[in-house]
Amino acid sequence: MREAYHDELAQLADELAGMCSMVGDAMELATRALLDADLGLAEQVISDDAKVDEARSACEEHAYALLALQAPVATDLRTVLAAIHASESLERMGDLALHVAKAARRRHPQPVLPDSVAAYFAEMGRVAVSLARKAEQVIQSKDIEQARSLEDADDEMDDLHRHLFSVIMDREWPHGVAAAVDVTLLGRFYERFADHAVSVGKRVVFVVTGRMPGSGHDDA
Repeated sequence: MREAYHDELAQLADELAGMCSMVGDAMELATRALLDADLGLAEQVISDDAKVDEARSACEEHAYALLALQAPVATDLRTVLAAIHASESLERMGDLALHVAKAARRRHPQPVLPDSVAAYFAEMGRVAVSLARKAEQVIQSKDIEQARSLEDADDEMDDLHRHLFSVIMDREWPHGVAAAVDVTLLGRFYERFADHAVSVGKRVVFVVTGRMPGSGHDDA
């Protein structure tokens, strides 16, 4: 019975890791759609978002079934509760990739991004996808140091976001208010995607140690 229960917990972790893969793929495609004004890729991200929502629902149902049927305690209880919170963060990451894709679709066939900021978004996209991939590994490995390393990548994202904001706020910005609003919102989507990936890492640390790391990104 106990072995079967731990198999269920392992399956729950696999479901979360699968969500990480899905939202990483979504942000990778959404970034390409944004940079290349590729309507087909944008539409693919938009239509695939329903799969992320379904995965979250399945993960939550699985977790609540374990709570109801097994009455877990200690580490097992932490694992199930962390899975519920992590699935919420991962769904939000999918929504943020969706917002990027919708921006690309809304402006098509025109590019959303002025050339002067495209490189920032290429790099922010790279960091965001890397964070999703690392979160996937952390869920599988439960490696605390690897989980904590997510914050380093998040710092990189924050630096990019700050530099981007300084470009937008420059009095010499030649692209008008609408472009500034688009770029500001898109930058925020990437920043929040990274914050949620860090939150997933913190949930893993909580499972392993029983203690939630210092707050900073968990309310993003």
